[in-house]
Amino acid sequence: MAYLKYYGHSAFEVYVDGKKILVDPFLSNPLSPVKANDIKDVDLVILTHGHGDHLGDAVEILKNNKNAKVVAIFELANHVAEQVGDPSRAIGGNMGGPMIVDGLKIALVPAVHSSPIGAPTGVVIKSSEGTIYHAGDTGITMDMALIGEIYKPDIALLPIGGHFTMDPVEAAKAVELIKPKVAIPMHYKTFPVLYGTPEEFKKLVEEKTPDTKVVILNPGETFEFKF
Repeated sequence: MAYLKYYGHSAFEVYVDGKKILVDPFLSNPLSPVKANDIKDVDLVILTHGHGDHLGDAVEILKNNKNAKVVAIFELANHVAEQVGDPSRAIGGNMGGPMIVDGLKIALVPAVHSSPIGAPTGVVIKSSEGTIYHAGDTGITMDMALIGEIYKPDIALLPIGGHFTMDPVEAAKAVELIKPKVAIPMHYKTFPVLYGTPEEFKKLVEEKTPDTKVVILNPGETFEFKF
């Protein structure tokens, strides 16, 4: 069974088509129930951008999982693989060019944010069991309507904390543009400056896009799916 496991902030473990994937593995965040050393048998580490709360513990996880590769925008993937000591483990791409990686289709998509290395992105992971859109850190953008139209995500993982990203109002509008079957809030409560709440997000989505189910995961909880 495919699943998503939430580790707090924007960190998720994704299991689809027999592949274990970590996205933005900031496992040293204060809400995470696990640490980098707890993570085993990883196939891919996907990074949306190079800020420390998303790059997180990627290098340590890759060092502990010798067969795992890093997928990210070209410059960031190469930088991380060099830190690991093995440039061959980088799978660097760019926006607008979906990649075939271990039988999955992975697309880097636009995000409105900043990044110290390479450009910020979201990521779409397309598998036989469902399509997941992890928005990374972003403000609201009309590109989300295209992401919804082209990739048709079953699940959208959206930041709602405000200050650095969308807040619940903007994230609810993003759901309206994307039209996923399921929306899961992220990037909230980790630090005091992130004021958005999942309850407000859920209320707004239910008003604006009632066909989308909002699933609120506490750190450590799992959502199983098959679409």
